[in-house]
Amino acid sequence: MSDTLLFLYGNDEFAIARRLAEIQTRFDKDGMNTARLDARTVSEDELNNAVNAMPFLSEKRLVFLANPSARTPAPAARQKFLDYLLAAPPSTLVVLYEAVEPRDAARHWLVKRAEKGGLKAEAFFLPRLSEMPNWIIAEAKRQKGQIERDAAFRLAEMVGEDPRAAAQEIEKLLTYVNFARPVTLADVETVSIVSAQGDVFALVDAIGAGVGKKAQKVLHQLLENEDAMALWGMVIRQFRLLLQAREILDERGGSAQVQQALGLHEYVAGKISEQARRFSLPALEAIYHKLLEMDEGAKTSQMPLDLALDVLIVELAKH
Repeated sequence: MSDTLLFLYGNDEFAIARRLAEIQTRFDKDGMNTARLDARTVSEDELNNAVNAMPFLSEKRLVFLANPSARTPAPAARQKFLDYLLAAPPSTLVVLYEAVEPRDAARHWLVKRAEKGGLKAEAFFLPRLSEMPNWIIAEAKRQKGQIERDAAFRLAEMVGEDPRAAAQEIEKLLTYVNFARPVTLADVETVSIVSAQGDVFALVDAIGAGVGKKAQKVLHQLLENEDAMALWGMVIRQFRLLLQAREILDERGGSAQVQQALGLHEYVAGKISEQARRFSLPALEAIYHKLLEMDEGAKTSQMPLDLALDVLIVELAKH
């Protein structure tokens, strides 16, 4: 870590917040020598006072400054601003942080400056869905507990690419088992709040089994928490994957081929393959055609999307 200047960036807000908390704990646990500022609103005098003030009964003073790029859009001004921060007293650590998408990271002015030396930059990007099970396992260890691998995969299904939600669910699950044993799949199914993305699997399971009432119940639960259009996108994606998987299976492929061809995680590929086997290829083609008809109907306001979904579920459960 640089003695005076550190830049945290990425699109994982939860990880950045956690890193800021770690720095706070390390250098100024009680917060008496910490200033939290936003470059979009802080005045020059406020920033100057925060950076140059001497720490009180401590060896280090912290200045957390959000959104540094908003303060200095021009290259010349940015260089001047950076020179000012690099000249901070050795007793002050300035931590800059802001949201940066992965595609923009390499050309970010502070990342490029860090490559030349003088400050340190740390990247925090959201894990991909395929990376979430391992992230969950590691997070359970971080929280002084354990979670079984199949339970981690199920929880990843539920929370998607959302580390904050995953961490909260892990804390809840570890408390449920009193940290006395690993969290199991049954624990996740019992305790965790199933997100829309995870419950779409349950919806398709019910449709594939021909259980119309259960499918409708799952659908209505989803609609209570999700916008119909967002849910619609998830349903379309699920059946597109099922159609592609069924074609692979009909060509004597297996879940490994489904995983490779569709770019899915091993566990998700297994679930998709299992569901695809419950439908014939003609049935999936008919369903997908029906979805396209519904999409056109929604765009021309022929039928509200939530009602159309309800009608579709009834029809599909009879396939």
